[in-house]
Amino acid sequence: MLVVVDDSLPLTDRGLHYGDGLFETMAVQEGRVRLMDLHLARLARGAARLAIPLADAEGLAAALATAAADMGEGVLKLILTRGSGGRGYLPPEEPSPSLILQRHPPVVPEGQAGVTVRLCDLRLARQPVLAGLKHLNRLEQVLARAEWRDPAIAEGLMFDREGLLVEGVASNVFLVREGRLQTPLLDQCGVAGVMRAHVMQRAAALGLTVQETRLVLDDLLAAEEVFLTNSLHGIRPVIGLLGRRAWAVGPVTRALQAGLWGAS
Repeated sequence: MLVVVDDSLPLTDRGLHYGDGLFETMAVQEGRVRLMDLHLARLARGAARLAIPLADAEGLAAALATAAADMGEGVLKLILTRGSGGRGYLPPEEPSPSLILQRHPPVVPEGQAGVTVRLCDLRLARQPVLAGLKHLNRLEQVLARAEWRDPAIAEGLMFDREGLLVEGVASNVFLVREGRLQTPLLDQCGVAGVMRAHVMQRAAALGLTVQETRLVLDDLLAAEEVFLTNSLHGIRPVIGLLGRRAWAVGPVTRALQAGLWGAS
């Protein structure tokens, strides 16, 4: 039986103790969860990889739909943990997962005309087993986001310890080069964002070539267009990399922005 709890969590929950779980942050628009199918598919993939039971997918979808209809507009954050367990890392043989649903006010998409970003000093560790997952272990992002407080800087770009571009602190990144879209291959670390997947689908529908590939700083600096994706803010063109480079908002970015929310 699926139980979604609004605002409580046992002190013994493994999500609290070990970050043993996953989460999804979903925009609610006109009483519907935007891109809900993609969110639930990613959650299911993550749960399977972490061996956290997620049996009642239809019940979860129905619970989210009901919450969204009640809200009208806003943000839903769904947290799935392995549930409670004794002290120690060993997971219980038969876990009883916890599902926590938080309701937040609407987030007005910002930066649609262009944003400035910086390079983060923190380097992401590689862990292929967790690569792509929206897991609860976010300390790297917390420390990276603490590197700046200037409101004129919208995002920080993160690289791994081998010097490969991975993502933004809270976004995915795309480059446009010779009419092709390039985005970092996320097989070693990073989060495979829902809006990233949606944009890749839209790009393919528009006849654009999309490459998931290894990218370094020189690739970023050589790009003709750069933009960020995020499930709450959609597509944000990058118009400046602090102290390094400026870009115009190009035709590929504008084409992908057009009708983005209506298509989602």
